[in-house]
Amino acid sequence: MRPTEAIIDLGAICHNISEIRRRVGRERKVLVAVKANAYGHGLVAVARTCTRAGVDMLGVAAVEEALQLRQHGIQCPVLIFNPEESPDGAEEIVKHRITATVYSKEAASTLSKASLRFDLTAKVHLNVDTGMGRGGLRPEEAPAFAEEIAKLDGLKLEGVWTHFPVADQDDQFTIDQIRLFSRCLREIEQRVGKIPTVHAANSAAALKYPSSYFDMVRLGIAAYGLEPFEGASKMVTLVPALTLKSQIVHLKQVPPGSAVSYGRRFVAGRPTRIAMVPIGYADGYSRLLSGKAEALVRGNRVPVIGTICMDQLMVDVTDVPRVRKGDEVVLIGRQGSERISAEELARKMKTINYEVVSRIGPRVQRVYISHSSEQSNASVIRN
Repeated sequence: MRPTEAIIDLGAICHNISEIRRRVGRERKVLVAVKANAYGHGLVAVARTCTRAGVDMLGVAAVEEALQLRQHGIQCPVLIFNPEESPDGAEEIVKHRITATVYSKEAASTLSKASLRFDLTAKVHLNVDTGMGRGGLRPEEAPAFAEEIAKLDGLKLEGVWTHFPVADQDDQFTIDQIRLFSRCLREIEQRVGKIPTVHAANSAAALKYPSSYFDMVRLGIAAYGLEPFEGASKMVTLVPALTLKSQIVHLKQVPPGSAVSYGRRFVAGRPTRIAMVPIGYADGYSRLLSGKAEALVRGNRVPVIGTICMDQLMVDVTDVPRVRKGDEVVLIGRQGSERISAEELARKMKTINYEVVSRIGPRVQRVYISHSSEQSNASVIRN
């Protein structure tokens, strides 16, 4: 069996949720985003952990993700961030009591028809675009649309929300968004009454902008113990939930002048001992890390050499004594006193930590442990 695994510490996720709850106030509801396979951590296992941790709502990107939760018996409220306009999708939303985002007449009308067909009420949240420039209605359009939703049979306007594009970096723009959203919300409520659930704060805003908390905060990257912006760990104690590791499956000695991997980008300048590790770009370990990243072997940092292949990569273990086949190789996580973070890999790829973890593919077995990462014992579930 392939020894490449992502170890997911579910206790760390519980810890991170608790830390954010303490910061924003326990009177506020918490949504955890579990879209994109829970940012690579495993949709169903993470969702179950969140419900046990008392999370009020789960967030997904698509109907298919919400249905997967329901098929595994998870009955926690689920919000789909993207609108669904197809009749089939609307029927699934209504039948499985999923909460839908709406900001078009087509989506609202389709949901209304499905609700009447099944004699059920569909809960909907209206997305207001205060500066993301993606989905949602402009603030000047939203109040009138909220009135239209209120008049449609079979729909209940349960929530209104917005999203911040630069909460991690641009204070003034985000503050302006919060003010714009607040003004829009007041006008909406003047027309249709009190909105039960108002939400705007993502992970970064939950740490930086108390005025963005409203009724509920949406946790994404912070729930998984990763920093939404540099320095976030100084504001709250986050425990990374994911360790990505494999093993050495082959060792090889090559003489000076020998090239390694595609493109002959690495040429040994000395007698070099190379270890092969069965993980590659098809598993989400980016080819952009070729010749840039390091791994941990026997507590030592070793360079990833040559071009990363689809299914494997090579590391230089020349300077690590007593290396043998079967030794653990850590790509993300801690080994001994050394640690490689998702943020470190993101910097080398010129991207964000979200992408690093969410790219981890289905060939990488997820192994779930039930304690926080500081503890020494764990019960293990392989998925």
